[in-house]
Amino acid sequence: MNEAILVVEDEDKIGRLLEIELECEGYRVGRASNGSQALELYRSQTWDAVLLDVMLPGMSGFELLRRIRTADTRTPVLLLTAKDSVEDKVAGLDQGANDYITKPFQMEELLARVRAALRLRPPAQPEEAAASDEPEDWLAAGELRLSPGTREVIRGGQPIELTPREFDLLVYLLRNKRQVLSRDQIMQAVWGYDYLGDTNVVDVYIRYVRKKVDHGFAQELIQTVRGVGYVLRESS
Repeated sequence: MNEAILVVEDEDKIGRLLEIELECEGYRVGRASNGSQALELYRSQTWDAVLLDVMLPGMSGFELLRRIRTADTRTPVLLLTAKDSVEDKVAGLDQGANDYITKPFQMEELLARVRAALRLRPPAQPEEAAASDEPEDWLAAGELRLSPGTREVIRGGQPIELTPREFDLLVYLLRNKRQVLSRDQIMQAVWGYDYLGDTNVVDVYIRYVRKKVDHGFAQELIQTVRGVGYVLRESS
């Protein structure tokens, strides 16, 4: 195995417990107890996943996550927190977290989520291959255009800024346009088969994407199919 996991936890007992359990599973583990120390440690070497407590002294877990995601969208980040409201979950996921684990948690569940996050992370590409690859063709629906290669989103000639999760959701809708998709289908495709969160997070993100993609345009591309789910189509 030998994957490297960075544990960022200010409660020493929890941090030590996570370190012991992860090492017993065969992972290499690094530990930090505050955001500044974690950022320095994160930048000092390559990590395969990060377990990140939200409530940290000094720099918060959300701020650390934001800084990680400015340069790294591949490494799985799993948030650990005592807060369990939908708003807090959405805030973390919206900033690029891969999963959200509420304290107190069962160690077996946490380890399963770590394994799932590692399985689902995008494969690394050699720099030479990444530089020479041609961008993937644009996906389109009406005036909306999206490039998976360059991560550009344009509608009516205007660029649209999306978070990583919003972008993944829109890619899935575009690749399956005219198909009615259930919340479970969307959840599995965008958040992963092993994601154990509430499906209402799909409704929240659909609302976010609609506001950015459809607001101000006469034609609504993302439509609700009552009792089933959602569909992206170019005409009603």
